[in-house]
Amino acid sequence: MQKFVHFLREFIWFGINQARACLFGGILLALIIITKFVWKPDFAIARYDFLFCAALLVQALLVIMKLETLEECKIIFIFHVVGTVMEIFKTDVGSWAYPEANLIRIAGVPLFSGFMYSSVGSYIARVWRIFEFRFTHYPPRRWTALLCLLIYINFFTHHYIYDFRWLLFGYAALLYARTWIYYRPHENYHRMPLLLGFTLVSVFLWIAENMGTFCAIWVYPSQKLSWHIVPLTKMGSWFLLMLISFVMVSLLHKEDDQARAKKDL
Repeated sequence: MQKFVHFLREFIWFGINQARACLFGGILLALIIITKFVWKPDFAIARYDFLFCAALLVQALLVIMKLETLEECKIIFIFHVVGTVMEIFKTDVGSWAYPEANLIRIAGVPLFSGFMYSSVGSYIARVWRIFEFRFTHYPPRRWTALLCLLIYINFFTHHYIYDFRWLLFGYAALLYARTWIYYRPHENYHRMPLLLGFTLVSVFLWIAENMGTFCAIWVYPSQKLSWHIVPLTKMGSWFLLMLISFVMVSLLHKEDDQARAKKDL
């Protein structure tokens, strides 16, 4: 009975701390859903512009309230820029589209869209700190940085040459096959294979993407006439995109990851 109570306490704290880590993304998703049902075309400000201003305010409040550090904010901003550049390219080639008009945009892409990438970076940065991540057999950063670069390049080049994502999946599996992540929800550390953690995050990102497309924030060509669930294959894209964010956040942590061994936990 005591073990069960301990497990239940750890499980509850796991949920609470995950909610804390998802704060920025959760608020953003809530605003997307609310505006889907209450926004009208004759409102003084476009829906995308309102979401941009609201996301900017939320991000500023997180820093002011010290829920995010300035260093984390810098990485999140870089990911915002990286995401916006990709959005400009992807909408230009017709991968997806933003159906509503607004003022705060660049090359036809609402600047609000970058905050959807920021929310992934914010989650990774916050969950890393809140759960006090430790690793064993973490790969050298130069190889993870190379993976990050190759993934980003492939998001562009696969429109013109072969899509190397399966090779990238293999490269990621090879890099992180032996890596275990240790996390502390409350009192004790628990562990899981890092690749499993990546996969679980990708599943939730895919769910969030379905909510985003249902709320018509962006739509794929096949969703123009009627909404449908985003194909499961898109989960692979989120897996790769999340890896970019994870590697970028890892650069904040100066310690030697190999030194964070199980014996230190």
